[in-house]
Amino acid sequence: MPRMDRLLFGDNQFFGINHMSEEKARAQAMRFQHADAIMDVLDVAYDEGIRTFMCTTHDRIAEVADRIRANPARYGDFQFYPCMPYAHKYANAVTEHGMVGALRHFMPSDGLLSTALAGGKALATKEVDGIARVLIDMEMKMFQGTKTPVVFVQNVFTDLLLGMGFTRAFRIFHDHIIEKYGAEPAYITMNLPMLLDAVEKEGIERPIVCANINKIGFRMSGGFDAYLDALKSGRVRAVAMSVYASGAIPADEAIHWISELPGVESIVFGASSAGNIRGTKSLVEKYMGATA
Repeated sequence: MPRMDRLLFGDNQFFGINHMSEEKARAQAMRFQHADAIMDVLDVAYDEGIRTFMCTTHDRIAEVADRIRANPARYGDFQFYPCMPYAHKYANAVTEHGMVGALRHFMPSDGLLSTALAGGKALATKEVDGIARVLIDMEMKMFQGTKTPVVFVQNVFTDLLLGMGFTRAFRIFHDHIIEKYGAEPAYITMNLPMLLDAVEKEGIERPIVCANINKIGFRMSGGFDAYLDALKSGRVRAVAMSVYASGAIPADEAIHWISELPGVESIVFGASSAGNIRGTKSLVEKYMGATA
């Protein structure tokens, strides 16, 4: 089981997501309307030695993937951790192209017919497995020819499946990501303790799970103590997000606290300035060692 980089770069700041300030979120959404602005920030992170970009499957990320593919000499060590699905993308595509046009737009070009047939058979026989695999392949299409060693299910979808009790979907995802992409399946959730119980029932052991983990329990559904128990148990390979609790915890204090937790392999953070990127990297190196 390969080790993840200690520090991962996230994409919330590129798409107007800020949990404490709507005004800042709007300003960021305006700033990053074009791929050039995103690449400028990614270049700073990459040149600082941060090699992994954990990102949604937003259309603008497809443009980023095109640029990474086009310049292997520059981005030889660059890797994506895709997070799927990006639901707005499908809604917009259906509005613009119609249902059939949207499917044609997203389906992998290398096996359009076979993929369509698999999807058709699945619909006809109500085989959810087949539909799920087609959807995963549609999401992964934009990353063809790039490094994607870990692939996540987005938290909205993870927690929807959890709430519905449809835990078999996690097994379908798990098996397909390993078998077709040779990658590690992973999950983002707002309730780590509950997810851990659910995937273990499906025979998935020591999963990679990304969740809010911070000193003050900010957005840690399921209970602060339950998170600490899960981390100490060795049952999970955790990726910590919201470690600063959207600015409520001083950076040095936040990283120091995280560094002493067992089970946390990586931290994912978003930043849009060189100073913030370098500041987080230096703190992680101070308390946790090399970032890659």
